[in-house]
Amino acid sequence: MQLNRCAYCECRLETAKGHIEHFRQRSRYKQGEFEWANLFGSCSKKESCGKFKDDFGNYDFGMLIKPDDDDPEEFLLFLPNGAVVPRDGIGNENHKRADLTIKVFGLRGCLDQIRKVAISGYVSTLESIKDLAEQEPDGEWREFLMDELNKSSALPHATAIKHVLTMDGFLLGV
Repeated sequence: MQLNRCAYCECRLETAKGHIEHFRQRSRYKQGEFEWANLFGSCSKKESCGKFKDDFGNYDFGMLIKPDDDDPEEFLLFLPNGAVVPRDGIGNENHKRADLTIKVFGLRGCLDQIRKVAISGYVSTLESIKDLAEQEPDGEWREFLMDELNKSSALPHATAIKHVLTMDGFLLGV
């Protein structure tokens, strides 16, 4: 499921730098310490993800987007500048869930710059694909786009890359 990436920020997990993360904090949910559904691979950044969550304070864990139960892509949108925001049109309750998840896991701040660097080349790739599509609307640009999506699907920040490559509904009709 995680493809050697942090369950929350999608950074590459380095064996020595990652840890097993308890989605529901051990201090609040002792019976979940060894529950498989409560365990995720997480990076060890103190300013985001699991370690950040553990120091966040009080929140309703049931409101968080749980990556094995919910599809984060239905709630979150990654922008070309590296930021992550709640998607439009998901309803008030889901918007609150997305916003809380972003805050509790610290998915903004330093991660914005990390994602921006990771997706920067794909912004120009999208422009090239758009140019191809304008020149040859029935051309092979769709195949090229799908190939880029497939090649990037296992990379760190794959969801952010996907969102950049498909921004503005560009993938519609593929």
